[in-house]
Amino acid sequence: MRKKLGCLHAHHSNIEYIEQAFKSNEDIELIHFVDPGVIHQVAKGLDGLALKVREQIGWIVSCDVDAILITCTNYIALLEEQDLLNLSIPILKIDEPFFASICSVQQPQTILFTNPATVEGTMTRLQQYAKQQGISVNVVAKVIEHTFDLIMQGKKEAYNDAILRTLYTLSDDYRYVSVAQLSMVDAAQQFEEQTAITIHHPLRTVADVVMRTIEI
Repeated sequence: MRKKLGCLHAHHSNIEYIEQAFKSNEDIELIHFVDPGVIHQVAKGLDGLALKVREQIGWIVSCDVDAILITCTNYIALLEEQDLLNLSIPILKIDEPFFASICSVQQPQTILFTNPATVEGTMTRLQQYAKQQGISVNVVAKVIEHTFDLIMQGKKEAYNDAILRTLYTLSDDYRYVSVAQLSMVDAAQQFEEQTAITIHHPLRTVADVVMRTIEI
């Protein structure tokens, strides 16, 4: 029997990436839930967002899914662990396997972002994760300025081009480079194909983690 995975996204553009990660797996049925409004509210710093995300999680649980995958770090950062303790199904956070890959590297690293509103939450969670593992990481965050609006406006080609230009600039620095957002994966993969330089991103390990968690 196929397992149902509820995927909570902050933007509809993330759907294709998760579909890509599971395209060869017939044992998983993906059910997508999207609310772009939360990402706009995070940028404004409005209160009450944690309650909104908890309500979304409750709604997804009521849809009889076997597990939930949260693909946005801002959503994850708004949730406290106690919010998840009483749930009857696993809640998977896409950033934790990504953090594990970052923490496995000792050399200096750069994590690229296009959305400035995601930086603080992601870096705070990364440092918390590293501390829990007893690891110190040498990581700097870099925002590709004036880029995120392009993907929000549906200008994907221009968005990818801006990321590619930055990746080529950084490729001379011999640093371990990651992209923090799913929307950046296409550009990262294009860069890898063109240069054979690996760019790490949250999509790499998500399928394996899901499969282990829901025991397929």
